[in-house]
Amino acid sequence: MSTTSTYLVSGMTCAHCVNAVTEEVSGLAGVSEVTVDLDTGVLTVTSDTDVPFVDIAGAVDEAGYAVAPA
Repeated sequence: MSTTSTYLVSGMTCAHCVNAVTEEVSGLAGVSEVTVDLDTGVLTVTSDTDVPFVDIAGAVDEAGYAVAPA
């Protein structure tokens, strides 16, 4: 059973930003799909298991941005 969670990412301004967030979050264990909407800042993560927010936040921070639960 998959789990889908949404978050709000701030600080993104271009496609490179989207790619950086997507790459970092996709690398987390259990994550099967990541979509990022540049216009709204919405990050949608689909995973096989519940990925803790602290892991999502760490990946987004590694990409250079801030995140909050949606």
